[in-house]
Amino acid sequence: MSPTGILLIVLAYFGLLIFISYLTSGKGDNATFFLGNRQSPWYVVAFGMIGASLSGVTFISVPGWVGSSQFSYMQMVLGYLLGYLVIANVLLPLYYKLNLTSIYSYLDGRFGKVSYKVGAFYFLLSRTIGASFRLYLVAMVLQFAVFDPMGLEVPFWLTVVLTITLIWLYTFRGGIKTIIWTDTLQTAFMLLSAGMTVYFISSELDFNFSEAVAAIDASEYSRVFDFDDWRSGSYFWKQFFSGAFITIAMTGLDQDMMQKNLTCRSIGEAKKNMYWFSLVLVFVNLLFLGMGALLYIFAQQKGIDIPVKADQLFPMIALQSGLPAVVGLFFILGLIAAAYSSADSALTALTTSFSVDILGSTEDKPISKKHRMMVHLGFSALLVLTILIFKSLNDDSVISELFVAAGYTYGPLLGLYAFGLFTKWQVKDAWVPLVCLLSPLLCYVVKLNSDVWFAGYQMKFELLILNGFLTFLGLFLLRKKF
Repeated sequence: MSPTGILLIVLAYFGLLIFISYLTSGKGDNATFFLGNRQSPWYVVAFGMIGASLSGVTFISVPGWVGSSQFSYMQMVLGYLLGYLVIANVLLPLYYKLNLTSIYSYLDGRFGKVSYKVGAFYFLLSRTIGASFRLYLVAMVLQFAVFDPMGLEVPFWLTVVLTITLIWLYTFRGGIKTIIWTDTLQTAFMLLSAGMTVYFISSELDFNFSEAVAAIDASEYSRVFDFDDWRSGSYFWKQFFSGAFITIAMTGLDQDMMQKNLTCRSIGEAKKNMYWFSLVLVFVNLLFLGMGALLYIFAQQKGIDIPVKADQLFPMIALQSGLPAVVGLFFILGLIAAAYSSADSALTALTTSFSVDILGSTEDKPISKKHRMMVHLGFSALLVLTILIFKSLNDDSVISELFVAAGYTYGPLLGLYAFGLFTKWQVKDAWVPLVCLLSPLLCYVVKLNSDVWFAGYQMKFELLILNGFLTFLGLFLLRKKF
């Protein structure tokens, strides 16, 4: 597919998103921007959350990850189900009962202002890093597939700026109300892209559906469960419980994901959304893993060299392997849809959290629309800077890096909420920042030395659990009776 064609697809796609923004943004006031006036249908939220949860990281990195990890990622996906069950029955009822706009307001009432600000800070840090990982992929593919082949000497930083500017244009007015509907469109494009890619690659390999499934099952890539070595990074129980806690932290304690749920009309609809969304997500992840296996099988049969960075396998085959042009078309649409369905809501959630948690916007005393837009623009600039820093450091599959980073930044949130929900103790609020700083530092030291200290044990995604436990323990040491 020609670079000019790809560029036209990108521009047409964003024209459609801006049109949807125009139809849905309404007054563009804070009630619309932050909570969509609490009028979102649960089934629309559930479908849109699929794209927001998967993102461009799943779209590119999960298929690429199959080469080194086979289908072991499904062990984490099964753990997600347990995590979503906790969110639906513990966290969502709490958020609705307290009528929260920012979920971190809970920490203010439970512990005090300092804990509240610490919780909000760790979300802002976590989501800035997460959104940057995701947007990095889009910028990388645009550079690789559009600007470089056209011979345009477009620096990577300008590609990043253009990418984020497009997001800002369709989110700055309607916020979460617009995103609920654009995410629905983007999820549809992402799933259509994955399905069509599987279809066309299977056709090139002369497979029908049952033959494609059989080929994947017979390949070296189809192994799901690892019960062999408890020290291994892919050991089942490590990945299963890591998946559960990653879900609780990165969805249930994340303003970005919970903000969508809080736009539902009632707690009953929000829980219904969570149940259906979690079940569908299992099959969607299986689709992406199957697509990854087919990509490797296709590369082997056609004599295509596997790129050093696994994240580049899917774009290379879709755009440069001689497959029909329609494969490239669906790839670009799917990538943009997957990446932007998470990045746009992240930008809105960052703006919401900073406005409510840091600037103190409330329903009675809201910040002005002008100040909210300045915050929105400021976080756009911060994402640009973070992406450029990440580009200079990245040396592994992005999804792996994303979950490792989450272990450091979401751990304090996990510990704070666990202590608040499951104990009756109060803490010395002023000392909470020290605990939330020391816990990630101790985790970093443990991760560096786990091989030596624990007989070859490989510390990976369960880092989040350790971080949350250390934060909980630190809060226990700071406890004071009511």
